[in-house]
Amino acid sequence: MALTEGYKVQVGKLDWFYRDEPPTQTSSDRLPVLLLHGLVSQSYSWRDVMPKLNEQGFRAIAPDWIGHGFSCFPEKRDFAYTADAFVTELGNFLTALEIDKVHLVAQGFMGVYGVLFALRHPERVERLVIINTPLAPEVKLPGAIRRMTWPLAGEMMTQDPLLVDRTLEGGGPYQVDDSDLDVYRKPFLTTSSAGRSLLFTLRNFKLAEITQEIAAKLPDWPKMTQLIWGTADPWVPVALAEKWVDTVPTGELVKLDEMGHYAQEDWAEKVADALVLFLRRAPLDNA
Repeated sequence: MALTEGYKVQVGKLDWFYRDEPPTQTSSDRLPVLLLHGLVSQSYSWRDVMPKLNEQGFRAIAPDWIGHGFSCFPEKRDFAYTADAFVTELGNFLTALEIDKVHLVAQGFMGVYGVLFALRHPERVERLVIINTPLAPEVKLPGAIRRMTWPLAGEMMTQDPLLVDRTLEGGGPYQVDDSDLDVYRKPFLTTSSAGRSLLFTLRNFKLAEITQEIAAKLPDWPKMTQLIWGTADPWVPVALAEKWVDTVPTGELVKLDEMGHYAQEDWAEKVADALVLFLRRAPLDNA
């Protein structure tokens, strides 16, 4: 998927960049799949997953979160960078695209906002897929990411384009190709606003509060849910996923060996295969 591919939509004061690929075969009963990326990542991370979904009749939509990638980098007066702000604006984004309901796929630490959206707005999410996303307060931000929030040091660290390499490769066992890193680095090389927005995102990231809400609501979540876990994730261990899946009434866990935190970056084909099998399955009577 080339860097230039994608669309922009203005929603209120915010400009969203997103990738939107139609199904290669039409199927009126198949909802769109909304793919949400993790910290320091972009919609680009889904580049090899989206075509697999398209082949199975799914429209695939992958936005860059506000403050990430090629979406806008608003000042705090225009966007609060809080959980409520991210959840609200995600809903507004879908409304702007005239989409009422989706299958939602949330990955990584930013994925908590996608999970919160599903739990707060169950009428807009049919099936939920969670990929290496923390679901309870025992998970902390990795030390290297926490250091980006430090006074003075944080302002410097979030302006360094190499933070992309250190973060994406620090979450798993593989190196990311230089050509792909060029895409992820480009916002940081283009404008200092990218680093400022990352700093705002991290300093307002109340992970314990967010995951407390998730842990409290997931046991009452009635929709079909799949946890996909890269077992080589050093930040959100698979042992936690094995515990969490038991709290979800309709939950199942797919473990992907030799894959890390950014599973779709490590091995897109395996992630896509798991997604397709899950999304094509017949619905449960009560889901």
